[in-house]
Amino acid sequence: MKLLMISTDRKIFEESSAGRARMIEYGKNYDELHIIVFVLKSYKLQVTSYKLSDNVWVYPTKSFSKLDYVFDAIRLGKKILGSENYQLTCQDPFECGLAGWRLARKFKIPLELQIHTDIGSPYFTSLKIGWRLAFLNFARWWLAKFLLPRADNIRVVSTRIKNFLQVRLKITENKIEVRPIKIDEKKILGAPILPENDLRKKYPQFDFIALMAGRLEPEKNVSLAIEVWREVVKKSSRAGLIIVGSGSLLNDLKLQATSYKLQANLIFEPWTENLSAYYKTANVLLNTSFYEGYGLAVAEARAAGLPVISTDVGAVRDFGCQTVGFDIKDFVDHISILLIDKISG
Repeated sequence: MKLLMISTDRKIFEESSAGRARMIEYGKNYDELHIIVFVLKSYKLQVTSYKLSDNVWVYPTKSFSKLDYVFDAIRLGKKILGSENYQLTCQDPFECGLAGWRLARKFKIPLELQIHTDIGSPYFTSLKIGWRLAFLNFARWWLAKFLLPRADNIRVVSTRIKNFLQVRLKITENKIEVRPIKIDEKKILGAPILPENDLRKKYPQFDFIALMAGRLEPEKNVSLAIEVWREVVKKSSRAGLIIVGSGSLLNDLKLQATSYKLQANLIFEPWTENLSAYYKTANVLLNTSFYEGYGLAVAEARAAGLPVISTDVGAVRDFGCQTVGFDIKDFVDHISILLIDKISG
């Protein structure tokens, strides 16, 4: 059995990335796995296709603009599907899904659409995430509304999304498969704690350490965490917040922290793939997202035994997290309980 996947995950091109490792492992379920990835020509990839393993190939679209992604994916897909039928899966019901739908119609093959974000969240199209992203998500919502009823199978990462599809889009349950993102719990639990990745040794100035990890983008709402930390520091001057991630808002968030005079209590670290030791040496993970499809960092943190305080998004309830509203006081109150426990313990 052969599979064609249409994706936006550029991490696949990075040799040591978890994304590439997942695709190589996923390919073991098929005779061949071919992955088309949306990439701009400016990404400067050297060749038109990459062989990741004996049976996994990846093809960058190398598009002149983002508007060309769908057309270039269809062009590449026709070349791959031209010889014989494949299964077809798309990693979102938006641009990837549109390219997949066109290919599925032409070659008369079943179409699977994956949903990794909570399109049912009221914040998905809210201006709270900024007008640019809100406008883009509004267009994507209508595209998903068109494509999802036309899919033969829909794969989602949480029951929250499944329930939304059934109630709002009237999609029958037999078309929806809930498949959470797979994490390697044994690897997380067995990861060594070394001096360079032990948060308590890296930052001995802190008696209490909160961790955040992920993309620094509007939907992650990291600015709320900084607001919260300004209040936490008033209660404990030796409380530290470590934010691990990268994204378009990095400089804005650093300016916000500086304006609140939090330089001594808030540290930004670049993104790293392996956070196992961080989960084991922090006191709590904070998640302030407006919406999540699943919450990979939350899942990994819980696997490591780390308490999580989160907004009610993704699969956080399934993980047994403490859920709070988008309220500074709620977050501070929950963190204060952990602070007291830490001091009394």
